Amino acid sequence: MDRDQDGLERGPARTSPRDSLFLLTNLVGDDGVPLCQARVRNLSATGLMAECERRVTAETRLILELRGLGRVAGQVAWSHGERIGIAFDKPIDPHLVRRPVSNGERHVIPDYLRSYPMRAR
Repeated sequence: MDRDQDGLERGPARTSPRDSLFLLTNLVGDDGVPLCQARVRNLSATGLMAECERRVTAETRLILELRGLGRVAGQVAWSHGERIGIAFDKPIDPHLVRRPVSNGERHVIPDYLRSYPMRAR
């Protein structure tokens, strides 16, 4: 099977459930050389799909930083133009990536952002 999926709309089917999201990250080769910035479009416990600034070939070993998790190692499983699928070396908890980043302080929503119930006239 050709791992560069040039004639296909998406990569191979995956068995893990995935969540759609939009998250920026930097891809770095396992040798420490920066590859590109990527927009993560969906995420599962075993991998992700991202859109990259430049083409990254299948089987490239890399490291990326995910909010709430830190550094995650993996390999490009498929490549189609600017889209790639990355298989993680070890499963992750994707819910940690969605957890809000906070310093523990409580924030108050400004009045102009609050929604108030409509009253009948």
